[in-house]
Amino acid sequence: MDQHGGLTAAETSEDRLLGGRVLLRQPRAGFRAAIDPVLLAAAVPARPGERVLDAGTGSGAAALCLLARLGGIRVTAIERDPVLAQLAAANAVRNGAADRFTVIAGDVTAPTTARAAAALGACAHAMANPPFHRGGTPSPVAARRRAGHESPEAVLADWVAAMARRLTPRGTLTLILPPARLPDAIAACGAAGIGSLALVPLWPRAGEPAKRLIVHGIRGGRGPCRMTAGLVLHRDDGRYTEAVERILREGAALPLD
Repeated sequence: MDQHGGLTAAETSEDRLLGGRVLLRQPRAGFRAAIDPVLLAAAVPARPGERVLDAGTGSGAAALCLLARLGGIRVTAIERDPVLAQLAAANAVRNGAADRFTVIAGDVTAPTTARAAAALGACAHAMANPPFHRGGTPSPVAARRRAGHESPEAVLADWVAAMARRLTPRGTLTLILPPARLPDAIAACGAAGIGSLALVPLWPRAGEPAKRLIVHGIRGGRGPCRMTAGLVLHRDDGRYTEAVERILREGAALPLD
C-alpha cells in the first residue's frame, strides 16, 4: 500500500501522538488532527474483544489512539473522502494495526454499497468528531470544508442516527463538539434512542468558557443527563495540565463521571 495514501510525501506531514506511540501521516493542507481526536478516543470505554465504529475517521487519528491505548479491540472506520480513507489505511499499516483497523471508503449516513453496509456491522461503541459547523463562511480549502461543515445531505442528527443503528444494546456513542451544538446533539441522541448522557466540558483554562465538550451516551440508557466537572486543558502558563498530559502522552482514559 502507498505509505502516503495516494498523496505525495510533500503533501503530507509526519506527526506523532500519544507520546510518540502513534505515527500519523496527514495532509499538510485541509483538516488536520490536533488534540480533539486524542481526547475523543480517551472517552471511549471499550474493553478487550469489543469492536468500535469510528465515523468520519479522517486520516485515522482517533482510531489509532484508541488502538494504542487499548489492546484486544478492533476498529471499523468509515470515511467519505477516498484520499483520506486510503491515508487512514496506510497509517494502520505504519502503526502495525492493519489486522485490527478496517477502513471503509463511504458515507456513514448512507453506505454506497451493500458490502460497505455489511462491513460496518454491529459495534459495542461508536465515536465521531463530526462536521459541526453550519452557516458562516466555509473554508476555501475543499478538504477542510468537507470535514468541518455539515452538508445538507447529512446533518448532525443523521450522523447520530446512523451511528446508533450500528450499536449493540447498551452500546455507547461518543462525540466531540462545540457547546453551540449541544441542543442539537441532545435532541439527536434522544431521537436515536441514546440516553444516560454524560456531558464533559473541555475548559481551555480554569475560569474560561469551554470550546469543546464530549457528549457520551448509551443506547437504551434511561438515566438522567448529567454534566461532569469536565477537564481543564491548560495551566495559566499555557502548558497542559497534569491530567491532560496523562491523556495525551500516556494514553490515560478521560473520566466520564
